[in-house]
Amino acid sequence: MNVVIIGGGQAGLQAADALRLEGYDGKIDVIAEESGLPYQRPPLSKDYLSPGKEAAPLPLRGPSFFLDKRISLHAGVRALAVDRTERTVKTTEGVLDYDHLVFATGARNRMLNCPGALLPGIHGLKTLSDAEALHMALPSARNIVIIGAGFIGLEFAAAALAHGCNVTVLEFAPRPMGRALTPVMSEWFAAALRSRGIDLRLDEGIDRFEPGADGRVGAAISTSGSSYPADLVLVGIGVQPNDTLARDSGIETSNGIVVDETLRTADPAVLAIGDCANFPSAHAVGSLRLESVQNATDQARHAARTILGAESPYTALPWFWSTQGPYKLQMAGIPQPDDDLLILGDQSEAKFSVLCFREGILAAVESVNNAADHMAARKLLSAGIAITRTLVESEGFTLKAATREVSLVSQVP
Repeated sequence: MNVVIIGGGQAGLQAADALRLEGYDGKIDVIAEESGLPYQRPPLSKDYLSPGKEAAPLPLRGPSFFLDKRISLHAGVRALAVDRTERTVKTTEGVLDYDHLVFATGARNRMLNCPGALLPGIHGLKTLSDAEALHMALPSARNIVIIGAGFIGLEFAAAALAHGCNVTVLEFAPRPMGRALTPVMSEWFAAALRSRGIDLRLDEGIDRFEPGADGRVGAAISTSGSSYPADLVLVGIGVQPNDTLARDSGIETSNGIVVDETLRTADPAVLAIGDCANFPSAHAVGSLRLESVQNATDQARHAARTILGAESPYTALPWFWSTQGPYKLQMAGIPQPDDDLLILGDQSEAKFSVLCFREGILAAVESVNNAADHMAARKLLSAGIAITRTLVESEGFTLKAATREVSLVSQVP
């Protein structure tokens, strides 16, 4: 049996590794479009850009991994077409046969379509080359404008602030990180970021960029007509799934590659995992895509088991994190707009959690600088322990103490 994995990121390499750990002994080919060893992406918007940090990527696996695990890494190679009838993948270096095919193609940055969007000095942040360009530009930058108050934009804002830059963030939506966070957490972050000196402009998008005297970007003109000086711009307006190759092969796509609860597409020989996969979630209503390391690695492990004959649904608890200067945001579960919210801890001390209740039961937890709450929430939600709001509001309750119930349940014969 041959397995071909298209994508050399977190999901793709974890799938290859998991296949070997599950006892698969056949051929594995990993097609990775970027040259060199695959690397970790989360640090690119965090530690990599901090002042005084060495600009060195962290490899996902060392060079010996591929030899030891008998995994063929095709680095710097692009997949061109998939023939599902013949079960072949045409690449820039030849044709690969497969018995099972895994799309781990990830996502790409959304691009701005406004006047001046291609001026020098305007950057995205997705790849190592993007991070290297920003690492070189930051020390000499003074006025930075960030388009989009999502995780990437605000992580970069924290790095730029540490370099002593003036930072303006333009966000078309009414609150930062609004697609991922509860209103309570979004509003707290808006105030916290402003208190640190970030000029956060909400309900204000980008209209156009204007060049300076040197031909590089010099100013950002917002939808309000305001002009903001800018010698460096970061565009962080989200991503789009890389699903074109799958769609061209006849696989169904809709905001990503559509898969079932086992992560298979309608073609049982083809799976999709990670940022490119639209899957039915056990922790939200309907299907969705998740862009996180946790989801990529957990789906990769599940896909390996599916390839080897398991038929169980993917039910791993989603969790996420973002580091923005002194604030470490951690999330367990997926908040929904109509959740009932309760705050634990002291917001003024920047150490608290927002608990989300659904039909009276704890369904998600957001935490700032509170790793104990986050880890406890992950344990409780993964175990399916029903934590009610009444219980949480009882005297002396803590999430960490509640995890003892998980241990007691696990000990029952």
